[in-house]
Amino acid sequence: MTSNRFLERLQAGKILVLDGATGTNLQYRGLPTGMPSDIWVMDNPEAVMQLHRDFLEAGADILLTDTFGSTRLHLGHASLAERFAQTNRRAVELAREVVAGTEALVAGSMGPLGEMLQPYGLLSEADAEAAYAEQAGVLSEAGVDLLVIETQFDLNEARAAIRGARSVTSLPLVCSFSYDRGTRTMMGVKPAQSGKELAEAGVVALGINCGRSLEDNLNALRELRQATKLPLWFKPNAGLPHNDAEGHLRYDITPEIMAAQVPLWVEAGAQLVGGCCGTSPEHLKVIAQAVHQLA
Repeated sequence: MTSNRFLERLQAGKILVLDGATGTNLQYRGLPTGMPSDIWVMDNPEAVMQLHRDFLEAGADILLTDTFGSTRLHLGHASLAERFAQTNRRAVELAREVVAGTEALVAGSMGPLGEMLQPYGLLSEADAEAAYAEQAGVLSEAGVDLLVIETQFDLNEARAAIRGARSVTSLPLVCSFSYDRGTRTMMGVKPAQSGKELAEAGVVALGINCGRSLEDNLNALRELRQATKLPLWFKPNAGLPHNDAEGHLRYDITPEIMAAQVPLWVEAGAQLVGGCCGTSPEHLKVIAQAVHQLA
């Protein structure tokens, strides 16, 4: 089975290169600010495929589908719930077409639901679990090699996501948190907490993505390594964003600065490395080169 290729590489200790940012790169390529990138899966599929190609050519071993906000619940916020199944299936088709004939893998991206769980919001854990189960089922049936529950900030939502995915598929699961308060999530979760509390939850790797500065993310990574022996997934932002003169978000960390950090990431325990917001194909190319120099 294709999913075994991911587990085999993890178990062999191979450092795998993840892709870069989806949303910010598509914005640089014309996606209107504020529009979910998932919309382009149906409305501008060639742009999504070209970004996948660019990351693959830059050296990515794993491409994430453009489905970060594609639960039925999240798409409903944009009045697109009726496109749920079609969007998820098509996103997998686009990524699979790009990796055809290569050794690269396709990971199904599943981001937060966009609503707070009870008692802080109205969403029940049961409804959250069902939403993740539905998306995980479609992505799995469409042919992804693994599933990535990413940019999490609430342990209860992460647990619901893992339970939901596990209820419909045996594919490898990765769960990644965003420590956007330095070394805590917006809900106060620490890397040590996620490491200890999710180590036995049914995931094959735990991780960090998005967040704040490279320094903050590295500190979070070191704390996570102390809390779990699972392989670690690491996709930090290319620094903190700011608005340019035209009002567009920009990230100031250069490809060279980011690549210079790669040995520190690996030393701190990361086995799967790439970049999140602001990480361009140019960034990823030198990140991949840095990884290969460590091999």
